[in-house]
Amino acid sequence: MAELVFFSGTMDCGKSTLALQMDHNHRARGRSGLIFSKLDRAGDSVLSSRLGLSVGAIEVDDELDFWEVVVEHATAGGRIDYLIADEAQFYSPPQVEQLARIVDEMGIDVFTFGITADFRTELFPGSRRLIELADRVQVLQVEALCWCGSKATHNARVVDGVMVVEGEQVVVGDVTGGEAGVVEYEVLCRRHYMRRMNSAAARAAAGSPETLPFDLDVCALPPVRP
Repeated sequence: MAELVFFSGTMDCGKSTLALQMDHNHRARGRSGLIFSKLDRAGDSVLSSRLGLSVGAIEVDDELDFWEVVVEHATAGGRIDYLIADEAQFYSPPQVEQLARIVDEMGIDVFTFGITADFRTELFPGSRRLIELADRVQVLQVEALCWCGSKATHNARVVDGVMVVEGEQVVVGDVTGGEAGVVEYEVLCRRHYMRRMNSAAARAAAGSPETLPFDLDVCALPPVRP
């Protein structure tokens, strides 16, 4: 029976790498599928991993209807056994419902990948709907690590080296500059997320630009930038 599966975790836990691996494994067994992604760090119409692997994908914009795309592909004679949907946290709730309909009415497996919560620890709308509708929600076993070495549980946004907790929910990192400043993302354990203590702030508190103070427990909080 076809399934809607949501593979979730923090950044750096290998979600996109797993998506690429799953596509490879299915194709190696003679199955045919479509790959979707949205706001990938490598640009439009691509699914990429931080390991340097990438593959072409259908870009998901706000107007895309998954049901219509699959029906059009099938009507043209294309075979579809599964869908790979990366960066699913950015999908709208109606788009997630379209994916569920594809599973239920077409018998096509849908494998979605994404982070659950944003830099404010609030659920993305797409992730929330996936948690509500998915047959399975599977947390990836590859643990991302905070700078202190503990398990990372939170995604932090860093602008010009300073962790921020306010702003637009969706801002792509690693590629954004200009007036918004240099936007990056970093995974932190809960303790250091709550202290606004990203790796740059930890180095500053330790008085070293190179060494991270792994045993840092008490430190002055850096300013919070809106």
